[in-house]
Amino acid sequence: MASTGRFTIPTQEHFAKKTIELANLWGADAIRNSDGTHLDDEVVALGKKVYSAYFPCRAHNEWITLHMDETPQVYLLSQRVLATSGTVHIPFMDTFFSEQLKPNYDADPSKYWEVIDRTTGQVIPPKDWSLKPEENVAVIRHAVPMHEYTVSFLAYIIWDPVEMYNHLTNDWGDKEHEIPFDIYHPATRKFVFDTFNQWLKDNPEVDVVRFTTFFYQFTLLFDQHHREKVVDWFGSACTVSPQALEDFAVQYGYRLRPEDFVDEGCYDSSFRIPRKAQRDWLDFLSRFVRRNVKKLVSMTHEAGKEAMMFLGDQWIGTEPYMDGFGDLGLDAVVGSVGDGTTTRMISDIKGVKYTEGRFLPYFFPDTFYEGNDPSIEAWSNWRKARRAILRSPLDRMGYGGYLSLAAKFPKFVDAVTHIANQFRDLSDKTQGKPAVGDLNVAILNSWGKMRSWMAYTVAHSLPIKQTYSFYGILEALSGMRVNVRFISFNDVLACGIDPDIDVIINAGSVNTSFTGGDVWKDDRLIETMRSWVREGGAFVGVGEPSSLWWQGRFFQLADVLGIDEERFQTLSVDKYFPEVAARHFITADVPAGETVDFGEPIVNTYPVNEQVTLLKAEGGQVQLAANDYGKGRGVYISGLPYSAANARLLERALFWGSHKEAEYEAYSSSNPQCEVARFPETGWYCVVNNTDEPQSTDVRVPQSNPVHFDIEPNGIVWNRL
Repeated sequence: MASTGRFTIPTQEHFAKKTIELANLWGADAIRNSDGTHLDDEVVALGKKVYSAYFPCRAHNEWITLHMDETPQVYLLSQRVLATSGTVHIPFMDTFFSEQLKPNYDADPSKYWEVIDRTTGQVIPPKDWSLKPEENVAVIRHAVPMHEYTVSFLAYIIWDPVEMYNHLTNDWGDKEHEIPFDIYHPATRKFVFDTFNQWLKDNPEVDVVRFTTFFYQFTLLFDQHHREKVVDWFGSACTVSPQALEDFAVQYGYRLRPEDFVDEGCYDSSFRIPRKAQRDWLDFLSRFVRRNVKKLVSMTHEAGKEAMMFLGDQWIGTEPYMDGFGDLGLDAVVGSVGDGTTTRMISDIKGVKYTEGRFLPYFFPDTFYEGNDPSIEAWSNWRKARRAILRSPLDRMGYGGYLSLAAKFPKFVDAVTHIANQFRDLSDKTQGKPAVGDLNVAILNSWGKMRSWMAYTVAHSLPIKQTYSFYGILEALSGMRVNVRFISFNDVLACGIDPDIDVIINAGSVNTSFTGGDVWKDDRLIETMRSWVREGGAFVGVGEPSSLWWQGRFFQLADVLGIDEERFQTLSVDKYFPEVAARHFITADVPAGETVDFGEPIVNTYPVNEQVTLLKAEGGQVQLAANDYGKGRGVYISGLPYSAANARLLERALFWGSHKEAEYEAYSSSNPQCEVARFPETGWYCVVNNTDEPQSTDVRVPQSNPVHFDIEPNGIVWNRL
């Protein structure tokens, strides 16, 4: 079924004829350029909506090369160097990419740099170290042999990290490096607004200014071999300048140290339990950024155009789940869709008129090369995103990159045709409404709403070995028939637990922002959680939930979960495992004899009593358990990477925990590879096949016999309620 609209196609210069052909085939109603490309006049003349990428703080080397002390800056941490005598030499730039970063000697290093004895944590006074700028070496005197030392130093960012990534990935050869600039400096700030004002006048054909993005890049640092060294999509390391530090000290009444940014080499990762200095800096920076973003947005509107923000790149300070985002006046947010979780990161955003997903793969040579089949990734990406879109609709879709590459792959072109039509059909039938959710589920961690759908990952849709077992929880929830919100420990301490919440999930590893660390010493938190469960709430703990060695326990809610973890402190105390239950509501869809993938093992977990129901326990540790607690219930899961089977298991755990087993059957698919979404407002329900193979399933419809469906690969079937 061919249809049109809701689709943005990328294009490039000297490619008008093929662009027009593909725009018609894919039903595009908007066109856009990509990094380093421009639109042909024939394409602009099509009358479709025109997006144009705009980079407020790069692509003007004619300005910044005259003001190289006004590039963005970052605090870097050198490698650790062992003292073998009383004098230590630290070549602090040796592990950084010198084409990206340049030490800042302009701001007094004795004031803005820091040398630390990493064996004791002691800050070395400036009188005991000096610099050799010509060699980028720090010399430390009176060192203690066998102690390690580091230098924390300010550096200019002299190659825009995203342009650098694109440059290296696409092999742009000797193309001039784009140097970023920092609007914290008044002269550069004036240049940015003057330049944008002129750009608006010079580009009357543009309908949508796609800000890519604003002022401060997420942490993205390369090493001396041109490889990624530090990447943190949520990191604010690249936001520093001496003047900003001085202004912060005046406004907040204390000075930040370099250590507040390099953070022992953790660079304020979102996995770290947030500290006061980190939160204060984010507050300070965000207020500055938002003042200036609002000005850009106002200028855009005054020119009769829409303002769209790209979710990523220089987005620090405009994170969409922080309070005040809706005040920016943006019309839209567009972001890259990697899976269901990243789709929800975009589609759940409030305070804009519409959201748009940039689907994968990007039309880059690392995917579009002879012998590869990009349609496989396209369909896989769509299946993951579709689950989430059914629960939280995107308004528009599109692709990015260089259209001339994609046009060489007919199978991919055909796949996009089908995906675009399916997206529009879905949008029409749901009228932009989300599927109804049967439960209200809250994810509890240190960040809460501020980092909704942003847990357990360091970069976009990039789960890693240490966290994929927890990321799978988010991915499963992104397309599950539940309503999801994110709450913080501070929320619970300040306001208690919202009465409409059915289930609270705490998941992650010990001593991270996701499990909370010392917050569990606060007896008010423990009291609130226990009371809530005892009165009928459901608590699901994954990995090392509520973990902190305190008062002889590691899981502080071990009594709720029925499970704790041996930390080698109570080995002399015997532990007894009850028999594993052969049948239970939670494991009802696990075929007999089949194993469940619990991901990375959490070792040495054990039942705290023999009343807990063990559902999976192997190797002397517990993978899955259920526990009654007053009127409520606790469920322990050691980990749950995303798969259809695991999503089903989690769904059942949520329904069991909240005592809603009787409501589970309605509109449930007998085949875990298929899922059902229903839309009472529009009178439809659909069954989706989340695989690239044919699937059959029965759907249990209330007051009716089960309805049988045979669904083609990647298919979706709609029925009237």
